[in-house]
Amino acid sequence: MPDRGGGPTGPRIRVGRPSRRARTLLMTLGVLVVLGMAFIMFAGFWTDWLWYRSVNYSSVFTTTLWTKIGLFFVFGLLMAVAVGLNIWLAHRMRPPLSAMSMEQQNLDRYRMGIAPYKRWLLIGITALVGLISGASAAGQWRTWLLWVNGVPFHQKDPQFHLDVAFYAFDLPWYRFLLGFGFAATVLSLIAAALTHYLYGGLRITSPGSRATAAATGHLSVLLGVFVALKAVAYWLDRYGLAVKSSDFKATGDWTGLRYVDANAYLPAKTILFCIAVICALLFFATLWRRTWQLPVIGFGLMVLSAILIGGLYPALVQKFQVQPNEQAKEAPYVEKNLKATRQAYDIADAQVTEYQGRSDSKDKSKLRDVVDATASIRLLDPNVVSPTFTQLQQMKNYYAFPTNLDVDRYGKDGKDQDTVVGLRELNLAGIPASKRNWINDHFRYTHGFGMVAAKGTDADGNGQPVFTESNLPTTGDLPTYEQRVYYGEKTTTYSIVGGPQKEIDYPDDNGEKTTSYQGKSGVSLSNPFNRAAYAVAFGEPQILYSGAIDDSSRILYNRTPKERVEAVAPWLTIDGDAYPAIVDGKIQWIVDAYTTTNGYPYASRTTLGDTTADSLTAGNNQRAVVAQQNQVNYIRNSVKATVDAYTGEVKLYQWDAQDPVLKTWMKAFPGTVKPKSDISPALMSHLRYPQDLFKVQRELLTRYHVKDAQTFLSGSEVWQVPDDPTNQSGSAVPPYYLSMKMPDQQAQAFSLTTTFTPNGRDNLGAFMSVNAEAGTSDYGKIRILKLPTSRTVDGPKQVQSQFNSEQSIAESIRLLKGGDSQVEYGNLLTVPLDGGLLYVEPVYVRGGQLKLPLLRKVLVSYGGTTAFEDTLDQALTKVFGAEASGPPPKEGTGGNSKPAPGNPTVQQALRDAQKAFEAGQEALKKPDFTAYDKAQKDLEDALQRAEKAQSEADKSGGSGRGKNTGGPSTAPSGSPSPSSSSDGG
Repeated sequence: MPDRGGGPTGPRIRVGRPSRRARTLLMTLGVLVVLGMAFIMFAGFWTDWLWYRSVNYSSVFTTTLWTKIGLFFVFGLLMAVAVGLNIWLAHRMRPPLSAMSMEQQNLDRYRMGIAPYKRWLLIGITALVGLISGASAAGQWRTWLLWVNGVPFHQKDPQFHLDVAFYAFDLPWYRFLLGFGFAATVLSLIAAALTHYLYGGLRITSPGSRATAAATGHLSVLLGVFVALKAVAYWLDRYGLAVKSSDFKATGDWTGLRYVDANAYLPAKTILFCIAVICALLFFATLWRRTWQLPVIGFGLMVLSAILIGGLYPALVQKFQVQPNEQAKEAPYVEKNLKATRQAYDIADAQVTEYQGRSDSKDKSKLRDVVDATASIRLLDPNVVSPTFTQLQQMKNYYAFPTNLDVDRYGKDGKDQDTVVGLRELNLAGIPASKRNWINDHFRYTHGFGMVAAKGTDADGNGQPVFTESNLPTTGDLPTYEQRVYYGEKTTTYSIVGGPQKEIDYPDDNGEKTTSYQGKSGVSLSNPFNRAAYAVAFGEPQILYSGAIDDSSRILYNRTPKERVEAVAPWLTIDGDAYPAIVDGKIQWIVDAYTTTNGYPYASRTTLGDTTADSLTAGNNQRAVVAQQNQVNYIRNSVKATVDAYTGEVKLYQWDAQDPVLKTWMKAFPGTVKPKSDISPALMSHLRYPQDLFKVQRELLTRYHVKDAQTFLSGSEVWQVPDDPTNQSGSAVPPYYLSMKMPDQQAQAFSLTTTFTPNGRDNLGAFMSVNAEAGTSDYGKIRILKLPTSRTVDGPKQVQSQFNSEQSIAESIRLLKGGDSQVEYGNLLTVPLDGGLLYVEPVYVRGGQLKLPLLRKVLVSYGGTTAFEDTLDQALTKVFGAEASGPPPKEGTGGNSKPAPGNPTVQQALRDAQKAFEAGQEALKKPDFTAYDKAQKDLEDALQRAEKAQSEADKSGGSGRGKNTGGPSTAPSGSPSPSSSSDGG
């Protein structure tokens, strides 16, 4: 057998430690790995700091960071000290080896095994529990800041007469401290017991005494601390009853004290508090008595009392006192809940008025002129016409409009008009696959371009929007503004701008113009360290070494309005729908933000995600649902925020100057929120009442519109938000913006409206409107028209059913669906009129190859009379039996416009298109689909000729702002030219 150590049989082979060079190499690699991991973790922190500094909200970053660090170290250290100290004490109190039993001597090998490492083991255990506890405490930074900065509400709860701030700001922090105390005590108790057992202080199987006197005293003190904390918990539970949620069969979810809480649970908690204090003292007394007898008896009494007093007694009170006469017993507490809920959701001043639901006017023809004064009926549904905007105004596939457009107000000739608007945002998915690469995605295609606007109340003779701002660059009625859109709802990727690589600005007849970003937003990539940090943070190494980046390059990210506002104000809840507006020569995204709390005593809770969902949010990722499962019982639209679409600048404005929650956060983050007085008149004219707050309020008002406890408990006046009758989603009908006046108003106001139906029924129960026009004295006033219960008034679903079931209308709908066309219903608008209710619904047809929705018909119903006509004017005339006495509609109004005079070739092509369109409609009436297909081909051919002629005309001459050079937008086609637009009217 060979000698492995070498010898005459062969050379000696040395097997042992690696060479010094190998050890040095391994150590170097280890250090590099550690440094690399540290840099990866640091890169996220550093890029966050750079971003906050770039938006001038570095104080938010530092305040949040130092608060988290402080909580981490304070509570981590407290936990580590508590556990470590008790382990040390247990080790210090260990009995001598000579006194150990045979059981404990068997553990000697374990003691001997850990003896050389006990110091490091102690450090490791305390460090671990400290890190875990510190990380958990750091997550409570909001709770800490609210507690330390809390301001009073100047409103007291009706039970304990404490300021609401105690429940909103103080109680959550006290509960955290209590939970931390329980955790520290339990961990210390477990660690001490294990140490005592390991070193002989506790015995399990040995005869005689089970614990040494020292172990008995030590563990008794810890148990006494635990029971004392339980006493504190019982005391805090008394106040917790005011914000406790429970199931109440009369109303569903319930918040606050009920009869059994005030008369059984409250005294029970007080008694249990006293018992727990006595029990804790008995445990502490073992330091002198050295016996477990009295503490065990006391603890057993506390457990028995908790079962009998805290469980059985309240159940008996509920069974034998409350249930036999529930309404009488619960009525005083229901009144407290009614008052608190109405205050917490800012619906206390909601004005409920009886409304008969039918007109007493015998001559309906006189109401025809009243319609125009009552409401500016919006025919253009912003939730339907986005594909039409896309086809007519997209221009290039790398642009896109949001799925749901927005409704705003813009003035013309000194009068505001409802306008449907959308931004032409960047759409990287529209770039051909052959052009998709890192440079194009992040350096060349960087921004969208321009706002497109159309009259909300009009459509041209072909069902197309009447654009008031269109084309590229846009021209029309809007004032001059910076049109580049670097920040938007669809802009979710980063861009690197300002460097040597030119950006695509917008397309024109000569190709594509280029630009270079001149703004100061974003983070500078002028030094290698920043580049390396972003290369790691974004997982893109080319950022570090690409030649397309130089000292003037800046990186833009966090580019959607919602995420920018959330980042600079993490204490706000953001509305799901940001909307753009032209303000002082800039496109500004306007974002509504809310302050909320879950600690308003007696106010019922709601889940924001469920309450703000409707038929629009169901299938639209763009229109986010706020705070999916965030339960609140207090909400205020306390902040209006803006995000500049070009610079990304974020501004927060104090909107509700009385909101104590906002005041608290402003103390925590001073200087971040500007006063309301800083809002410019131009911005004020575009602010509006937010939809998500309105949806939360309308959901609460289905029950809390009543002020009488008996009526509330009976459930006879409960309403529900009806399902959207215009689609099959099964989701709630969304609220609609509309300029209208309620019966007690003297003039129209920009409003947000909705309808209610009685619970479980389809007839109309009520109509609700809120003045959404910021800057007016009436802003935010909720008006509810309550329909009579003695007779039924048709609700939205019933009106829609009448539309669908009337034979002549059904036949017309069938004809509209001929060929490959699809019929789509727009928003069903409800307008109170002379005691009755006017329903108006636009009907769109998606036809031709492009499948864009065009307004073809208008449904109108009033007092049981229904009309289905080509224009709103015709439908109203039929319903009321009279024409409007005012001047005839202008071109473009209600679908009656004619092509404006211009290029003769264009006009001839449009006349051909009109003939083809009419031929197609005639073919549908027969129906003759062969003739219809031929007419569609002729139509497309005519439109192509019109577009070509217009394009040639545009090359030969320009146009100034305010003039429309968009070409043949008035073509009647179901397949219009992508570059067409229409006159501003």
